[in-house]
Amino acid sequence: MRKLDHQKALVLFSGGQDSSIALAWALDRFDHVETIGFDYGQRHSVELGARHAVRRAISSAFPNWGAKLGADVSADASGLKDLGETAMTHETEITLADDGLPTTFVPGRNLVFLALAGGLAYRRGLGTLVAGMCEADFSGYPDCREHALNAQLEALRLGMDADFLLETPLMRIDKAASWRLAETLGGRKLVSLINEHSHSCYKGVRDERHDWGYGCGVCPACELRAKGWAAYRAV
Repeated sequence: MRKLDHQKALVLFSGGQDSSIALAWALDRFDHVETIGFDYGQRHSVELGARHAVRRAISSAFPNWGAKLGADVSADASGLKDLGETAMTHETEITLADDGLPTTFVPGRNLVFLALAGGLAYRRGLGTLVAGMCEADFSGYPDCREHALNAQLEALRLGMDADFLLETPLMRIDKAASWRLAETLGGRKLVSLINEHSHSCYKGVRDERHDWGYGCGVCPACELRAKGWAAYRAV
């Protein structure tokens, strides 16, 4: 089995709240950190811009972290859009489908993302994959659950014969606790930075400012973020 450097990490980085906190967590722990994002034909490109804004802001506000922050890659995963309609890739209503999952669920998305991240990490000798998935406070997506991610990790280890590790620091905490984690990592400065620059809104709204950040305020992602922010600020 190929031995990779587990002190070098690759963060699956969307530019949202969770992956931004996961990026800070990785920068606090690893010697070298790179990022990968994915263009999967999402309805709105706002989050792709947020990725660069968060990276720039973290590097400026935390020079010690900035010195560790390496390359960023944007991978084309647009084939996911060709497989069928979802509310994340097409102009369809955000609601619950017959299977009980929200129509924002893109089947196979996180599994594809991990496979692409593994391929990049293998080439660059990055031994630890870091992802912001969470099963404590999420929309019910099955590919955010720990057992699914662990199964995909084992497939990557076997399929590439490499000793990848996977870290999901937000897996068992809710949105309020994730803000508290951000504060522990980088104080109110990091919290304010992520609040301002990250993007979670499914509808791509960036011209409406709330105390918890930018967004439409009514989609499931905005509702989760607003609820978590309120609980964090109430303590």
